[in-house]
Amino acid sequence: MAVVLVLSAACSTAPSGPTGLEVLGTVPHDPGAFTQGLELVDGVLYEGTGLEGQSSLRRVDPRTGEVEQRVDLPETMFGEGITVVDDRIWQLTWRNGVAIERDRTTLEEVRRVTYEGEGWGLCRDGGRLVMSDGTAELTFRDPESFAETGTVGVRRDGQPLDRLNELECVDGQVWANVWHTDEVVRIDPATGLVTTTVDLSSLRPDDVPKSDVLNGIAAVPGTDEFLVTGKNWPTIFRVRFPAG
Repeated sequence: MAVVLVLSAACSTAPSGPTGLEVLGTVPHDPGAFTQGLELVDGVLYEGTGLEGQSSLRRVDPRTGEVEQRVDLPETMFGEGITVVDDRIWQLTWRNGVAIERDRTTLEEVRRVTYEGEGWGLCRDGGRLVMSDGTAELTFRDPESFAETGTVGVRRDGQPLDRLNELECVDGQVWANVWHTDEVVRIDPATGLVTTTVDLSSLRPDDVPKSDVLNGIAAVPGTDEFLVTGKNWPTIFRVRFPAG
């Protein structure tokens, strides 16, 4: 509850969107951050950013948006999704085939493991990790070894839904940004079925180009609220999604 109160006090009130999306407040966001992963744990907002030569992992104050700590990836690596596992953080890379395990306190690299294909989004669903690779399939992985343990195909209205990007696991469900859209979807990982689609187009700042897509979704623990942002957006929004 302390985290909820801090966030509520820090965010300025904003109007609700036209699709039933409730906007509860805003926090400044570094417009130089090419957001790839976002996760709020124990009152700390962790953010992974991308682009070769610009990729990083950051510790951000969720009250002010201030970057409190940052470590950069090697210039040849393109950072992607992140997730916290106890005292460690996993960070994906796009086409480097490498997941970096980091110390949660120092953000320093502990080890690297390899995987096949691309890395996009990552979240922790209880005793497993869920990973996206830009296709219509989610991969389950062991949180310690990062070994693949299974997959599920994602479908919406009977059709495969690809371009699944940043992920957030909440109460046994997986929320995902859909690349090149202003949508997030809720996926049942047991079946792969999309159970909810939310339109966040009302959040897009007027001066942000379409190429800077919506990406970054972090659940606020103990609430039904989320923090969302986009690549190089100047704002993080605290929102409540429509019921359904």
